[in-house]
Amino acid sequence: MMDTTIKKVDSAHSPRGRAGETHLASGKAVAMRHWAEAAGEGKPHSRPYETVGYVIAGRAEVVSEGQLIKLAPGDSWVIPSHARHYYRILESFQAVEATSPPAHVFRRSEEE
Repeated sequence: MMDTTIKKVDSAHSPRGRAGETHLASGKAVAMRHWAEAAGEGKPHSRPYETVGYVIAGRAEVVSEGQLIKLAPGDSWVIPSHARHYYRILESFQAVEATSPPAHVFRRSEEE
């Protein structure tokens, strides 16, 4: 039988991850989260899932596989699964990301 259940998530009651993310709606094949981060530079890493994101506020750069992508409000980006990358947050940054498969399947929040 096919699941036709619609989900709603009130972010005021959403779980928070160790890396500062707020977990939002999640399905079997995709999950969404909200990030709010202060300026700083992350460590290079790769993930076993694809990430797409949308910048709400602030500026950042994504460095991946020899590429530099500058992000500003209204921009969106894609990081393929297993691509080695890191984020350089230039000013207080807010973004929404979706991961497929869901990042929490890989226990993402427990890594940091």
